[in-house]
Amino acid sequence: MFAAFADVSILQLLLVAGVALFASVIGGVAGYGTGALMPLVLVPMLGPEPVIPIIALAGLTTNTSRMVAFFRHVAWRKAMLVTVGAVPPCMLTAYGYTLLTGRAIQFVIGAMLMLTVPLRYTMRKRAVTLGDRGLLLGGAGYGAVVGGTVGGGVILLSVLMSSGLIGAAVIATDAVVSIVVGLSRISVFGLAGAIDARTIAFAVLIGAVAFPGAFLARAFVDRLPVKVHTAILDAVVLFGGAVMVAGAIYR
Repeated sequence: MFAAFADVSILQLLLVAGVALFASVIGGVAGYGTGALMPLVLVPMLGPEPVIPIIALAGLTTNTSRMVAFFRHVAWRKAMLVTVGAVPPCMLTAYGYTLLTGRAIQFVIGAMLMLTVPLRYTMRKRAVTLGDRGLLLGGAGYGAVVGGTVGGGVILLSVLMSSGLIGAAVIATDAVVSIVVGLSRISVFGLAGAIDARTIAFAVLIGAVAFPGAFLARAFVDRLPVKVHTAILDAVVLFGGAVMVAGAIYR
């Protein structure tokens, strides 16, 4: 595994680890963050192609830690409905991702990062209450986005909150859905040959460092204001997304 880091400096690895821990804490408090922040570090370092597979693999660890930390809050029936709707379109778009060129991947990731901010505010303003059918359809929309890019977490959060979940129940149920959906897209990436030793090595690093983040987040979730975190995260995501889009266009 250490051979996978042969052309990466210690400082770069420390940067990846630091961002992974920070993103995990933010994700445990606000519900999203890992998928939005990690591409800003990984794309310049590794190129765009392995980023989504790395995030998908690392997500198994980070979401498992969230599920364990908030296990008693999981809304299992709602998690099942969203998962059933999400898995088929997720696998389809994950396969589409494997067909893209590096330049196209970088553009898609950057564009989706920028779209997550207005998308989150727009969906928050729509006071829609979702029943069983809405959870299935919302899950399908989430799956279509998350299969081949970042930003799907915003959709999943909005779907769960629109079904009546709040607070820790959103974080816990989000984690359960994300684990199952993550396994489905990893299976597609694996069959398509998009996962190699380097992808696994970076995913293990991110997952190992990020695992305690959920438990730190649990200590903050009832007393730390999310608005400040969210504002900073939005600014970083918008700037990073714009840099990626510009890099893809002028590459």
